Amino acid sequence: MNPTTPSGIRLQRRAKNAEAWGFLLLGAGIALWAWFALLLVLPYDAGGMCESRLFTDGPTAHASSSFRDACAAQRDWPEILGVLGLSVPVTVAGAVLHTSGKTSQRLSEHAAEIAQLKELISRNAS
Repeated sequence: MNPTTPSGIRLQRRAKNAEAWGFLLLGAGIALWAWFALLLVLPYDAGGMCESRLFTDGPTAHASSSFRDACAAQRDWPEILGVLGLSVPVTVAGAVLHTSGKTSQRLSEHAAEIAQLKELISRNAS
């Protein structure tokens, strides 16, 4: 497909848009992964300093005796894992869009090079 034709131009524009959206979603996925890591590792304030959820030996909010514990109730595993669960589809969608956009763009460039070579060969043959 010749990239100077309207269909070739539309294909390249769609490929660049898909690549840009994929890059944006990958950035959002990375931000969610970073947020997950920060929630997991950093200490936090819940009316007093609390240990990070990863390094604590204390109970969680779902333990029967700890529902009144402000630290355990403030940041518990289901909420933290919810951020991780949200990051996975965003990251996968970003990777798929970025890869398909980049592949379409390169295939379009390859087809343009083949068309130029065919034109050059037909000129030399005449």
